[in-house]
Amino acid sequence: MKPKLFRTNLRPPVRVPRSQSRSRPRPKTSIPFVSDVKNLHLPRDAVGLFRDYRDSGFVHEYPSYSSLVYRLLRSRSYGLVDDVLRFLKENDVRCKETLFVALIEHYGKAGPVERALGVFHEMKDFNTVPSLQSLNALLNALVDNGRLSDADGMLRESRAMGFRPNSISFNVIMKGWLKLGKWETANRVFDEMLEKGVQPTVVTYNSMLGYLCRKGNMVEALELFDDMIKKGRRANAVTYALLMEGYCLAGRYNEARKLMFDMEYRGCKPKTVNYGVLMNDLAKRGEIDQARSLLNEMRKRKVKPDVVMYNILITYLCKQMKAVEAYRILLDMQVEGCVPNAATYRMLLDGFCTIRDFEGGLKVLNAMLIGKHCPRVETFHCLVVGLLSDGNLDGACFVIEEMEKREIGTREVWENVVSCHHGDGHGHELLFELVSAAQ
Repeated sequence: MKPKLFRTNLRPPVRVPRSQSRSRPRPKTSIPFVSDVKNLHLPRDAVGLFRDYRDSGFVHEYPSYSSLVYRLLRSRSYGLVDDVLRFLKENDVRCKETLFVALIEHYGKAGPVERALGVFHEMKDFNTVPSLQSLNALLNALVDNGRLSDADGMLRESRAMGFRPNSISFNVIMKGWLKLGKWETANRVFDEMLEKGVQPTVVTYNSMLGYLCRKGNMVEALELFDDMIKKGRRANAVTYALLMEGYCLAGRYNEARKLMFDMEYRGCKPKTVNYGVLMNDLAKRGEIDQARSLLNEMRKRKVKPDVVMYNILITYLCKQMKAVEAYRILLDMQVEGCVPNAATYRMLLDGFCTIRDFEGGLKVLNAMLIGKHCPRVETFHCLVVGLLSDGNLDGACFVIEEMEKREIGTREVWENVVSCHHGDGHGHELLFELVSAAQ
């Protein structure tokens, strides 16, 4: 049953007269509810916390509602998000545009994109006037969801809608056409951009360079790069990383390596993205030791390796069935002060499951949960079945308990998983023992 978020007698936020708010601006102080809700993981906990604060006499205002929306969005509790938005509209709570931009961006990534369209068109109902930032977020959401023609049409109608497109607007549409391999069409958008008096940025050039490099057209890419420099657009680390990636894809690692010196000569300091290209190419070719040596080079140049760098090493070590060595990389990165992310743990946990080292996998799972990350459902299943196969009932019970806390999996799912690996009769018996032990 969906939690009841609001009561009919809930008091709307206290309003301060505009003249009073101008004469006596309130100091920026942390709001207890906003701070507490960020540390919660389950939507029901966020809703429960909201109600506890309200019942204790705390008057929720816009910051509380927006924080609750962000938390519910991350857990994809869209029904509860709609409840909050409905309350805001009915009580005429003035909302900031950043809330709707976040909604549009989230629905653009998680879907459905129709929700993003709805948010954009309903902003005025919340006393919020959409700016170009909202339009650009919607254009990007449409392009990312295969609705390029709709985005292109909206860009062409944007001036009639009261917007003046900027470089971001055109860059988004160009990105869409390049993604479809429509180089000529992307160039027409580029020309239209110039006709409208909008100057291309380094991002514009990077999009076009990236396309050419991925296609192996390095001659054209270098010509475009030279044109970019002549027109006064200063290349950044991403520009060089794209050219380096093009060389690596063409099997020309040494030329990619030389670009590191060229960019320094031009006053652009190498960053992790540049080292990442080199490391990925080396690791992909199995030259793990050389890839690891790049970490030392980075430290000497005072470039701190980030989680992406370490993840590259962990990924390829796991692909080579070297999960134990990959685990040592995890320990090294933590010693260096680099915090693993969800991808780090997931790759490593899957790596241990692949080599059937389920005790090692359980160790990774513990670290993952402490870091407030969660494995994929399939990995949970694989770990439970593997621990059962090894006779580790306590470990399997622990994994199931953690799944139950996160409302992942059902008895029917476990019945299928266990019976598939142990035969129907013994599977039901083992499932009963397992669930009983976990309670």
